[in-house]
Amino acid sequence: MSRRKHQQPQHKPAPAQTNYPPDLLMVESLDIEAQGIAHRDDGKVVFIEGALPFEQVSASVYRKKPSFEKATLMAVLRESSQRVRPQCPHFGLHTGACGGCKMQHLHVGAQVAVKQRVLEDNLRHIGKLKADNILRPIEGPAWGYRYRARLSVRYVRKKGEVLVGFHERKSGYVADMRECHVLPRHVSDLLLPLRALIAGMDAKETLPQIELACGDTATAMVLRHMEALSVGDLDKLRAFALAHPGVQWWLQPGGLETVKLLDEGGAVLSYGLPEFGVLMPFKPTDFTQVNPHINQVLVSRALRLLDVQSHERVIDWFCGLGNFTLPLATRAREVLGIEGSEVLVARSRENYESNRAAARKGRALTATEFVARNLFEMTPGMLVKDGAADKWLVDPPREGAFELFKALAALHQQIVTGVPCDDAGGQQNLQIGDWTPPQRIVYVSCNPATLARDAGVLVNDAGYRCTAAGVVNMFPHTAHVESMAVFERLPVGAVP
Repeated sequence: MSRRKHQQPQHKPAPAQTNYPPDLLMVESLDIEAQGIAHRDDGKVVFIEGALPFEQVSASVYRKKPSFEKATLMAVLRESSQRVRPQCPHFGLHTGACGGCKMQHLHVGAQVAVKQRVLEDNLRHIGKLKADNILRPIEGPAWGYRYRARLSVRYVRKKGEVLVGFHERKSGYVADMRECHVLPRHVSDLLLPLRALIAGMDAKETLPQIELACGDTATAMVLRHMEALSVGDLDKLRAFALAHPGVQWWLQPGGLETVKLLDEGGAVLSYGLPEFGVLMPFKPTDFTQVNPHINQVLVSRALRLLDVQSHERVIDWFCGLGNFTLPLATRAREVLGIEGSEVLVARSRENYESNRAAARKGRALTATEFVARNLFEMTPGMLVKDGAADKWLVDPPREGAFELFKALAALHQQIVTGVPCDDAGGQQNLQIGDWTPPQRIVYVSCNPATLARDAGVLVNDAGYRCTAAGVVNMFPHTAHVESMAVFERLPVGAVP
């Protein structure tokens, strides 16, 4: 799952490009940035924006390096059978095109195939392994799926108008968006009204962004404002919410800790996991999955692959709000959720208590504990202190779970060799007692490179076998690759 850093939008023009005479090239494959890959007669690679595999194209090179060139598509002389007409008028290679999507010109099924290839290539080249089985891709609606987004806001003084949307392709400027087909329809329909709203506000020049978070019954908009809002501006926000039912305004005058609901009351921002009878309240700045349709399937498949039994103890690493923890609590004997953020741990405890109080008959939640800990500083001693678990669910940010698996590998080596390992926390000759590694691990990833790196540690150093892996198309039409993998512990002494 992707954890994003909150940064102020930059408004810088794209660097100047040098264009060379067009070349005729045959495209062989596609990289994850949706660039066609071709080779010159001397073997030099050419990356072509807008080109698809098996197309013959005319392309204009704008950057030359010793080992590669970058080019822009000029014309398609022989078209791929997977090329489709982009649904959004703001997508393309034209000046001012929106940079939010990269693959709208490629059939969505082919997009998934590209992402699957990226996952397998990373496992092979980085992790030095191959999954025993390839999972069927998790797919869902290709449009209207993006329930979270950061919309940049820009008052263009020369034109006397406001822009609200994503950045232009290869630029820090805000795209002149009038519709967006990856946002839910009701949010896309708000783009022009939002422009009109902000254009009429006193603070229109000091409002850099709107953070969007849609729940099942409410749409939260977090307005970042660099100066205090006037009474008139606050009244305009309230009038906008009244005119668009379900919209609730949150104000952010400073850092994330300053985010506050404009007016109390109204619907609670939340999403449901109906298969498990779980309702997850959240704040608009909390991390939640962008695509709720895929999230429901993702949680269901993860628990099915983990195959949790009623007598087992499970640890959910990087548990966040409890997106996996609470469903696990409907299956296991005991669950431990561990997360680096104290704020998210507090929220997960609240969610656990509210769901336990509202649990239907037969859906009671088992004993569950939540702990805050820096998971990028894990040691073997900390693992032993957390106690043995039959199974692990691991759902890290893009950085992965390297330190966690290194600690697990150190304990595995101690079990195999009988030589106590040294704990990075200062304890020498660590005694592990009856602690045992988990029999099965399900790893949910938002970065195939760090998944592959971590998988290499599990398979090559920690005594596991990768029994299955597959992609999750959480972000259709973008280059973002989500995936999941299953690892099964081998008997001591067995060859992976």
